[in-house]
Amino acid sequence: MVTGQRGRPRSFDRDAALDKAMLAFWERGYEATSISDLTASLGISAPSLYAAFGDKRKLFDEVVVVYGGRYGDFASVAMAEEPTARDAVRRILFEAAEVYTDPAHPPGCMVISAAVNTTSEEVAEALRQRRNANLLMFESRIRADVAAGVLPADTDAGALARYAGAVIQGMSVQSRDGASREELEAVAARAMLAWPA
Repeated sequence: MVTGQRGRPRSFDRDAALDKAMLAFWERGYEATSISDLTASLGISAPSLYAAFGDKRKLFDEVVVVYGGRYGDFASVAMAEEPTARDAVRRILFEAAEVYTDPAHPPGCMVISAAVNTTSEEVAEALRQRRNANLLMFESRIRADVAAGVLPADTDAGALARYAGAVIQGMSVQSRDGASREELEAVAARAMLAWPA
């Protein structure tokens, strides 16, 4: 006997939606990813997107957290696991070469790529804070190695941290321009030659 009950409504998979939004932002950047791009990627209407995530900026903020946990945390993991700042930075550079060229997702670092093409000062500032937090993490670890005598006393920790950050950011941009993992690993190896003895 037919009771007239409707089937159970499909549930909204927030994690899957965030994954799809992450890929859209990663591929196009923040500014160039429109609401219509996002609704097409997520397979939902604009009102549903707003109901689920608020607005584009709030969705992007969530995506940045997901990205950081899945693809962008290799730097903090290396800093925690390696015995010296030099070992950690070397690992970070080589892991960046791998992550930035993995064909399973868009090339480069989503945070770096999104920052390049945004006119939103709020978004630019939030991404700048994330990058600067990484630089401070590098600098703190380098200072600890100087204090422990692992690095020479005259090491400029701030400049060395900024140098490592510049190499990582450059590797992201070059991967988007088609540089291979091997080419970026060569950059990483060359960069480590500048590390203080």
